[in-house]
Amino acid sequence: AISDHLAYLLAQANREINRQLESHLRKEGVPVEQWRILTILSDGKGHSMGELADAVLLNHPTLTKTIDRMVSDALVYRVQDPTDRRRVLMHLSDRGKVLAKRLTSLEQRQEDHIIRSYGDKSTSELKRLLESLIDSTN
Repeated sequence: AISDHLAYLLAQANREINRQLESHLRKEGVPVEQWRILTILSDGKGHSMGELADAVLLNHPTLTKTIDRMVSDALVYRVQDPTDRRRVLMHLSDRGKVLAKRLTSLEQRQEDHIIRSYGDKSTSELKRLLESLIDSTN
């Protein structure tokens, strides 16, 4: 059966969790990809497009379109990297920071729901196992 395959089970779990997250984010008018970008940029360090593409699981053309939209919506802005003039770093605007905080609480509610349904210990173990799997395949 297809459900015997790890790749299928991971894809199915990803689809279900993303579906739930998308339903919460839709109320804010934010696609999952934008939430990922806002979350990464929330560290305040500024990230290059290459770093963002890897971190938010998007190819460069899709990321560029998404970032352009977010710049137009005044959620993020571009700054030339002071240490390397060829690089551009993305940062959250004040408006982006406010939205990121609001979305973090939405995401936390979803994770809390998973923890209540699946158990704190099991959820922590699942995260650890997935991180280990990701590290071992890189």
